[in-house]
Amino acid sequence: MSDPAIIVIAPEHGDELRTQFRRYEGEYTVVVAPDLASAEAHGRALQDAGTPVALFVTESLVPGTDIHALLVKLRGVVPTARRVVLSPWERFRAEAPALRPGLAKGVYDAFLLLPRGVRDEEFHSAVGELLNDWNATVGAPVVETVSIIAPSLTGVALDVRGLLERTGLPVGVHTPDSPRGREVLARYDGPPGWPVVTGVGQQVAPALVTSAREVAAMLYGRPDDVDVDAVVDLVVVGAGPAAAVYGSSEGLSTVVVESEVVGGQAGTSSMIRNYLGFPRGISGMRLAQRARGQAIRFGTRFFTGWPVVGIEVGEGGAPHRVRTEGGEIAARAVVLATGVDYRRLGVPSVEAFVGRGVHYGAAMAVAREMEGLDAYVVGGGNSAGQAAVHLARYAHSVTVVVRRPDLSSTMSSYLVAEIRHNPRITVLGRTEITDAGAEAEDDAARLEWLELTDCDTGQSRRVPAGGLFLLLGARTACDWVPTALARDERGFVLTGRDVPRDAWVDGRPPADLSTTVPGVFAVGDIRAGSMKRVASAAGEGASVVPQVHLHLSPEAPPSPGPTATAPAPRRTST
Repeated sequence: MSDPAIIVIAPEHGDELRTQFRRYEGEYTVVVAPDLASAEAHGRALQDAGTPVALFVTESLVPGTDIHALLVKLRGVVPTARRVVLSPWERFRAEAPALRPGLAKGVYDAFLLLPRGVRDEEFHSAVGELLNDWNATVGAPVVETVSIIAPSLTGVALDVRGLLERTGLPVGVHTPDSPRGREVLARYDGPPGWPVVTGVGQQVAPALVTSAREVAAMLYGRPDDVDVDAVVDLVVVGAGPAAAVYGSSEGLSTVVVESEVVGGQAGTSSMIRNYLGFPRGISGMRLAQRARGQAIRFGTRFFTGWPVVGIEVGEGGAPHRVRTEGGEIAARAVVLATGVDYRRLGVPSVEAFVGRGVHYGAAMAVAREMEGLDAYVVGGGNSAGQAAVHLARYAHSVTVVVRRPDLSSTMSSYLVAEIRHNPRITVLGRTEITDAGAEAEDDAARLEWLELTDCDTGQSRRVPAGGLFLLLGARTACDWVPTALARDERGFVLTGRDVPRDAWVDGRPPADLSTTVPGVFAVGDIRAGSMKRVASAAGEGASVVPQVHLHLSPEAPPSPGPTATAPAPRRTST
């Protein structure tokens, strides 16, 4: 395959932009076109030749063409390409009010100043971010770190690729009869089965894997590798890395135990656009992996692939013991940041196709497999909206199915607007999925159709479907927590003033993020009353650390604010 292409529409500033994009010519095919017709022709010709288009860049004024109509047409030519509008300095302030609404509605991905000279690194930083995002979600990896060999991308193979992509590792999937497949299998001498994986962590020889958890343990180590004789200051249970960043940066010996990948549900989001500090948005995978790298820099140890199965509450000042299937870790404080799982749909015929066209969560790993197919998303929250927008880059059509009349009461307005202005996405209100099936009646058949039922009339109709993505809201996955931790009727952990009054001390409730067990805290989605947003979960992860300090050093006053130096904890180990 040829290098991916960058197509620049430059009726006025062609020479300047040709100079600016020269730095990309070693790895991209750069085409500078004078008008829309020429750019459209280049785009189609490149695609016909097997050259993917990664980026369209257009000046804000293209004679004879409305800029919004131009961008909509470009999205139709190459739906997966990122789109950038450039405005020269002398027109930027005047053009911004008319152009920024299109940015909010997802008509294009960035609105930038046209560079005024060489080394405009702010401009190239934005271009680099967009190319990085395109390469992570669309482009085939040039250097393949991990190879998965399987006849088809289903079941465990799909789970493994999803996990690896959420860690940011370049991964390729190959059939057994492909050149890479034959090469890997020539070195494999294990039992029969699929998938066979090579290149994970220190594992060099091809190995048969039976679950994504095995691969996670290969990557990050296992909890029973921890010296169980050491007592750490803080164990963070779950995917939320914020508590680890702030805990370890303030001197606490910190261990994170996560059953799969740091980031949890947020790590599956294709693009989070309302997270503070990322004006062009950031994928959940990148946000989580950056936080993980930050925590490691401060000394946090991560152990992934073995879920926590219980906590033995320490009595009389003894440390708590966090138990996994493979070992235990003693800790003076524990933060629960396990998030939540998606609720199940509860339709047997739908459940039968999980992994074969039906997916719980955004399932970023299979979005590319939806090309030319009709995809359905069930759910009215932000995760469902992000999944629909991402799927629309590939699928022939995307239909969002909700029981409510519309999305306005459950989804952020920027996503509602983006969905409304995407011609590939339709919203079906007051509708539910009641059946699913395929023409072939065997265990290998993939989803081919869905039954949609009107919630008001009860009338049903069958529609063709290549994929169903279920993002149905939260259910807890914390049956393993000790009974001493109070939970509400839905299983969420109670903290602060929400805990039962008989657990208050001297008529005072625990601190905001403290549970009914001293030294055990809850943050993010697992906590009753939490906002169920990425930013709020990260904020709680940061906010819990002063409370941990106070528990570890009760004689010291609490930190008065984020700029104060936290009291140094007493140490029993490193």
